[in-house]
Amino acid sequence: MLGFILANVLIFFIFIMIIAGIAATANHEFTLKDNSVFHLKLDGEVIDRSKNDMYQEFFSSVNTSRLGLDDILLSIEKAKNNNKIKGIYLETDFSAIGISSAREIRNALIDFKKSDKFIVAYGGVYTQTAYYIASVADKIILNPHGMLEFQGLSVSPVFYKGALDKLGIEMQLVKVGSYKSAPERYTNTEMSEENRTQVTAFLSSIWNTMTAEIAATRHVSKEQLNEYADEALTFSLAEKAVANRLVDTLLYKDEVDSILAKYIGDEAKYVSLAEMKTVPNTKQDLVSDKIAVVYALGAIDAGFGGEENISSEDLAKTLLEVKDDDNVRAVVLRVNSPGGSAYGSEQIWRAVSLVREKKPVIVSMGDYAASGGYYISCAADRIVAQPTTLTGSIGIYGLIPNVQGLTDKLGITYDVVKTNDLADMPAINRPFTEREHSIMQAYVNEGYELFVKRCADGRQKTADEIKAIAEGRVWTGADAIEIGLADTLGGLSDAIRIAAETAGVEKYRTAEYPEKKEFLQELLESLNGGVQAKILQMQLGDNYKHYLMLKNAAQMNKIQAILPLDLEIK
Repeated sequence: MLGFILANVLIFFIFIMIIAGIAATANHEFTLKDNSVFHLKLDGEVIDRSKNDMYQEFFSSVNTSRLGLDDILLSIEKAKNNNKIKGIYLETDFSAIGISSAREIRNALIDFKKSDKFIVAYGGVYTQTAYYIASVADKIILNPHGMLEFQGLSVSPVFYKGALDKLGIEMQLVKVGSYKSAPERYTNTEMSEENRTQVTAFLSSIWNTMTAEIAATRHVSKEQLNEYADEALTFSLAEKAVANRLVDTLLYKDEVDSILAKYIGDEAKYVSLAEMKTVPNTKQDLVSDKIAVVYALGAIDAGFGGEENISSEDLAKTLLEVKDDDNVRAVVLRVNSPGGSAYGSEQIWRAVSLVREKKPVIVSMGDYAASGGYYISCAADRIVAQPTTLTGSIGIYGLIPNVQGLTDKLGITYDVVKTNDLADMPAINRPFTEREHSIMQAYVNEGYELFVKRCADGRQKTADEIKAIAEGRVWTGADAIEIGLADTLGGLSDAIRIAAETAGVEKYRTAEYPEKKEFLQELLESLNGGVQAKILQMQLGDNYKHYLMLKNAAQMNKIQAILPLDLEIK
């Protein structure tokens, strides 16, 4: 037994030493050579902000690779400004990227081309979003037996009501907003007409943006692109993609080297994203003035999805710390959130308001900044959104399960002793009484009125003007500007520039908050929990989100301001 214990202790310390070695290697500064080509390989999930993920090192699979949008954008900028980088070799294969994140990468690549450097794109399989990025390349190459997905966008929400009915579970709903569709998955078996209307509208808006921009760079009309989509080009031979001028040539991957050699007149020396991350940024000025970029990523106090969630308490604390830092001249709040707890959203709104009293606050919206995500954004001086951002969804709801049907089937009974009529409210073992439902509805109504007031004050509109565009309706960033919920189109870099201009500073450096945790710190904290969830996520893949929603449905006893978490555009 003693030998077994000592062996495990020894293995643990060896494991720690290996991790430390990986961390040291990751932090080693990479030296560029002449005729280097930045090999930007988008082959996993792109998230707003990278992190030192020990799971990716030891439990890696196709579905778990994660790339930071922050690393990608900064690496493209460094490649643009470094004379040793001659071009970018963009390789995409089954990458999972939000459309707004994809547009940020795409615009960064367009900016890169202003340096008169080349971009060559290669893919065995181009998803529509990946092709949207690749369409800016000087040459687009597809494998002779590859696939180019091009058939339009779709949304296919999952509904659990039928399964809950069979179990004898009723989800009791109180909400404000006829377009507030998040709870429909538990109360409906299909989309409501209001939800179908808004989904149709924002899908059309996003598709129009994508096709217009692809048409501009590939010199193919939008009408032709829609004809190709109607034919489901996805399932055509690769030669048709060339004939339709969406792809320039068909080559195997081993033939790409010869193409790149023609651009640089020599054999290319590839630099990976991991290596490019450690290359010094020669453009960053060493000055005291800072533009703080504060990240608000994930659901707000909602208990969905674990590590990517926003803790309202932690985020509020971070914002107040930034407020008191005299070297921070302005704040960019990067929001990529479908919302969450209405209470948590209010606490973050309060912190944003306090920061704004002292220095400018600019919001940069990512793929989502809706419901609670919009709540925490509306107090900013200006809101910058992508045309494909999903935002708005000004509405709230409460969802209380009633499991009496299930417990009756199982023969489980309840009894209660109480001092007052409503002492056991809300109870999950019985349906609401009429009085209880009225009380809950009044509570939700008050929350909605407060949400509307926050938006009206922040956007300098009347409550009636906000209500006319509220009701829980989701808008794209392009539409949000038209109706006054956002101010200008752009990405994170545009928001930073606007923040500096608003603060009146010319020379500045950016600082990210909260600070990223070191590799070993992430490891030690993860050993305290999260391993089981991570392994389960790897096993279930895309179905993990459904597991989370069903797991949390029975625990959803707080007022929510959130988008459907399974709202996935394909």
